[in-house]
Amino acid sequence: MAINYIPLDKDKHSALKVLPKVSFEYAKDTHLAAATIREFAQLATTMPIFFIEDPNTKNTHTVAMLGIEQSKNLFWADDKWQGPHVPLNIQRYPFDIRPDGDKLGVFIDENSDMIGEQGETLFTKEGEASEFLKNRQQFLAELANSEMLNQRFIAKIVELELLEEVQIGIQYESGQSRNITGINAVSEKKLHALSDEVILDLHKQGFLGAIYAMLLSLGQLNRLVELSVKTDMPVRSLQLRPAQVQQNAQPA
Repeated sequence: MAINYIPLDKDKHSALKVLPKVSFEYAKDTHLAAATIREFAQLATTMPIFFIEDPNTKNTHTVAMLGIEQSKNLFWADDKWQGPHVPLNIQRYPFDIRPDGDKLGVFIDENSDMIGEQGETLFTKEGEASEFLKNRQQFLAELANSEMLNQRFIAKIVELELLEEVQIGIQYESGQSRNITGINAVSEKKLHALSDEVILDLHKQGFLGAIYAMLLSLGQLNRLVELSVKTDMPVRSLQLRPAQVQQNAQPA
């Protein structure tokens, strides 16, 4: 059933309950997940983090790579998450925080298997947010703040022209090969060419650590190779290299 987020309403949803434990199964068909700056250090130990550009809006986003095939999450196998860290934008489910009029509001997926007549209540008899909902609201507020900081981080990276287009060369155990294109990473060469003043400014804003976390995360391509063993298309190797025009290229 398709995800359908609707505004959380204390009158309409007074009797609604949510199962407190998230299985993350809903993300099994997600090969890219939005990632924000405050989680880069954790995610970098588990999965690669890249920049991608929305072809429609031309906006740049940071994403954690969960798989190398469209709609295939390598971190979901054997009915559980295969790794110590889960992107916050997956952890938030079945809730989301979105613009609601002139402010941000809490939304919920009305089609989620996690909501129903069992689990944690969302509202008290007086119509106030329950402790469970308050905790989720706090989590969503922190996620929204991280996203706003992330947008400033991306804007600075783009302003400094630090991005370079890269591609991932895939060698399958079957002997087949192809390239993943449409992804970007910080160019170490361009980063090292920055003046001391600019580097200091990046450090003061908390952006320099984020850059190095993203660079370190690229080593986690090997983790995707390991996870692919459980699929019907096991991978022999993944190689990150400067982007080139290839006939067998496939966008991320």
